Amino acid sequence: MPQVKIIAKNFMDMVASLPAMKLDNLYKNAFICEAILRSLPPLAKKYVLQLLYIDVPVTANSMEEWVLADGFSKHKVAIDRLIQLRVLAETVDRKKETTYRLNPTFQANLQKQLVHGGVLPRESMPSNITVRLPSLEDLEAYAIEQWECFLLHLINSTLAERTTNFSSSMMKVFQRGLLSQRDKETPRLTESGFQFLLMDTNAQLWYIIREYITNAEERGVESADLISFLLELSFHVTGEAYNMNTLTDFQRNAIKDLADLGLVKLQQGRKESWFIPTKLVTNLSISLSDSSSRKQGFVVVETNFRLYAYSTSKLHCEILRLFSRIEYQLPNLIVGAITKESLYSAFENGIMAEQIISFLQQNAHPRVAERVPSVPENVTDQIRLWESDLNRVEMTPAHLYDEFPSRDVFEAACDFAREYGGVLWEDSKRMRLVVKAEIHMHMREFLRRQK
Repeated sequence: MPQVKIIAKNFMDMVASLPAMKLDNLYKNAFICEAILRSLPPLAKKYVLQLLYIDVPVTANSMEEWVLADGFSKHKVAIDRLIQLRVLAETVDRKKETTYRLNPTFQANLQKQLVHGGVLPRESMPSNITVRLPSLEDLEAYAIEQWECFLLHLINSTLAERTTNFSSSMMKVFQRGLLSQRDKETPRLTESGFQFLLMDTNAQLWYIIREYITNAEERGVESADLISFLLELSFHVTGEAYNMNTLTDFQRNAIKDLADLGLVKLQQGRKESWFIPTKLVTNLSISLSDSSSRKQGFVVVETNFRLYAYSTSKLHCEILRLFSRIEYQLPNLIVGAITKESLYSAFENGIMAEQIISFLQQNAHPRVAERVPSVPENVTDQIRLWESDLNRVEMTPAHLYDEFPSRDVFEAACDFAREYGGVLWEDSKRMRLVVKAEIHMHMREFLRRQK
């Protein structure tokens, strides 16, 4: 069975992979410096703040004295992270003594940001120009609706309640790993696509953003510029309106793509047009390294494998259908069952048992979320057992040889196959031999020479 595991790579790993020159240009923006600071592990943040007003190199031995002996592993992780992001520069002198110093551009801009605060390159628009701005509740509902529409479009475009024409750049993100399409066929979810649907919302968002940035250069956009714009957007105020005329051409195109995902809402007035950031985009810099934020759960699983989902969402129903049998759906309740057949179908699509269990645990209803375990053990154990059932038999292409002219030829053939590591089974009494298909041609040549 295929075991393809999709991983939502940490966004800062992507920033760290940028060339040194692009990273240094990124740090010229004070907001980016603050976003990087927010994303760091706690100990790394402490080191940055301690070194912020030190203008001379600090020795590695001195920094090791800042932590207790049992915190050395965390110290090493923090230092490695800071070096990866070029926040910290490491030098080794002739005496082989290691010293560290903050990136001067990063240091100067972070000092300025912390002392004086920052001014965004665009101000929010006055209320006398914008009309009928959505309330925060309406904006959150819009963001959820757009995100669910996007996920439903992945599962099956006909499931979306309203037709959303995703931009070509967004479709490329889908095609990169989540969807596959053959000639004149409708796009289908790949194994990675099925696994993506069971991921946490933050992890899903970061996966999409990462893929969107990865193919930015195919669209003629610098990845560093796009990263800078995304992190800058996270410092805007949720629900405020910002003029589209303040954006560059590439930023306007990016905003339209982000609107597809519900990260911003676009509105048009008589003369001006504006965008309104939602929580999905303003939380980007806060949740850079956190992909497991707790959300309100909705699923109850019973020991008899019955499943009750208290939800009005069509998306929730379709995701549950990936690994369970939906029996009926009421206006605010989905009732189903986890069966052997439904799980086998999920496993064939590339979904793993641990991903299903993790989804059920993360989305456990508040009434059962506090229980330990939140999903009955007999259910989780059985899901794992049914997955292992599929892995008990391993298919290997092979060839059977029998009717050898003599025992000498049979034994010589066995020895030859062993040299190639191709023996799967042998019966010396009946002179039968099974070898791997990959050495079949060599075996034929060998046996022909024996004759």
